[in-house]
Amino acid sequence: MAATKVSLKLLIDRKSHRVLFAEAGKEFVDFLITILALPVGTVIRLLKKQGMVGSLQNFYESIENLSDTYLQPDQNKDSLLKPRVYISGGEVPLQLPNIESSKSRKFYRCSSGHAYVSDNSTAFCPSCGRLNMTLKLTFVDKRSANNPGSSSTEGGYVKGVVTYMVMDDLVVKPMSTISSITLLNNFNVKEVGGLEEKVVDLGLEEGLKLLKASLLTKKVLTDIFLN
Repeated sequence: MAATKVSLKLLIDRKSHRVLFAEAGKEFVDFLITILALPVGTVIRLLKKQGMVGSLQNFYESIENLSDTYLQPDQNKDSLLKPRVYISGGEVPLQLPNIESSKSRKFYRCSSGHAYVSDNSTAFCPSCGRLNMTLKLTFVDKRSANNPGSSSTEGGYVKGVVTYMVMDDLVVKPMSTISSITLLNNFNVKEVGGLEEKVVDLGLEEGLKLLKASLLTKKVLTDIFLN
């Protein structure tokens, strides 16, 4: 089961009052990658209470209030406003609430064996014309195909054997001493004594704030944990 909170170690420049970077494990990087997989409708729904900027929330709410009478017979609002998210890396991080997700894709064909596939078991086979596509097929994802019989339970997207450096603008790279020194030089940090380390937790509230901040600013970590 995914952790409810993820810890980060921030390196803060006290003089400029900003986060230079964070040391993070795979859980946080996996969380960031999961954001990339979210449909726009899911992002809007998650951020409604946070106050979405722009017109997308207005559009979302207008579709929410639209009568089903105006929709095509094979469409429903839930599939548009609450789309199911396919997570190829495993579980949805608990820092993202109320997401309809699936770790596997379901496909069906008719019992006559015709070469048609649907993700809807109520669809009719084009060849048979009357038979529903009710025979469930097994989808083999890339991970299973490339690692048959693997006993690895690490899951997620990135490997957990290294520590990652996450910049204030969410640029991610493997952590190294050389990259840290180079970064301090790039930020023109003259006095190491002016730096502070701070361990913080990313929970549900911070996860939603990060999602919103990532759409608005290049100082994501500073805005969430310092402001």
